[in-house]
Amino acid sequence: IVTKLPGKDQINNLITIALNEDVGIGDITTRAILSPEVVYTADIVTKENIILCGLEIIKLVFLKLDPDVCFIDGILNDGDEVKKNTKIIGIRAKGIALLEGERTALNILQRLSGIASLTKRYVDEVNPIKILDTRKTTPGFRLFEKYAVNCGGGENHRFGLYDAILIKDNHIKASGGIIQAVQKVKKSINAGMQIEIETSTLDDVREAVEAKIDTIMLDNMSIEMIKEAIGIIDGRFLIEVSGSISFDQLSELSKLGIDYISVGALTHSSNAS
Repeated sequence: IVTKLPGKDQINNLITIALNEDVGIGDITTRAILSPEVVYTADIVTKENIILCGLEIIKLVFLKLDPDVCFIDGILNDGDEVKKNTKIIGIRAKGIALLEGERTALNILQRLSGIASLTKRYVDEVNPIKILDTRKTTPGFRLFEKYAVNCGGGENHRFGLYDAILIKDNHIKASGGIIQAVQKVKKSINAGMQIEIETSTLDDVREAVEAKIDTIMLDNMSIEMIKEAIGIIDGRFLIEVSGSISFDQLSELSKLGIDYISVGALTHSSNAS
C-alpha cells in the first residue's frame, strides 16, 4: 500500500518531464510581458468538495522554477476532506515561475485529488468491503495514482506484473486449465506467496476451489452469478469482485459478503477535481 508519497527522485523526475512538456525553453508569452524580478502571490482555491491529494508535489513544481518561492500554508494535508471555495495554499514567487508552473501544478493536483475523491465515494458506499485499484493507470504515473487511491481510503492491488501472482484467462488457456496453471505457479514461487485466480464462469469457480488458492476473483459476473459463486466458495477463500463495476451496483454488492471490489475506473475514468 502506498501510504506515503513516492520518493523525491521519482517526484522530481515526474516534474521534470511535465515541465519540459509544457514549458520547454520557457513561456515565450509570459517572458515577453513580465519582468524577471516581479513577484506575485497566487492562491489555489477549490471549486468543489474534494479529497485533497498532491499538495507536496505541487510545492516542488514551484520550487524547481523559483528556489526562493514562499508557501503560505494552511493546516491542510493530503487525504483531508476539503469543502468548496477553500483556500488550499498561497504561493508567493516570481511571476514567471507562477505562470510557467501553474498548469503543471494544477494538472497534478486535479488529477490526484480527482482519484482520491472518487475512491472515497466508493469506499463510503461499501464499507467494510475493501476497494482496490488496478493496473489501469497512466503510464509513468502509477505510483502517484495509487498514492491517491490510498488518500481516498482505498487499498492498492499489485503494483505491476512483478509483485503478486494473478492467474488470468490467458494463463489458464496457455496451461490447459485452472488446475494446471495453479500447479505450474506453485512450483515456481516462494512458499507462502499468495495466489489469486481470475474466474468468469461458475465452472471456473468450482475448479479454483479445487485448486486451493488464496483469493478468487469473480470477473464480469452478474449479481446472480456472484451470489451463486459465493455459495460455491462457501467462505473457504477470499473473494474479489471485478470487471466494469459501476457505482450504482455498489449498494447491492455491499450486502453479499465479499472481501474486495477492484475498480479500474478509479484511475482511468476519474474526473479532475
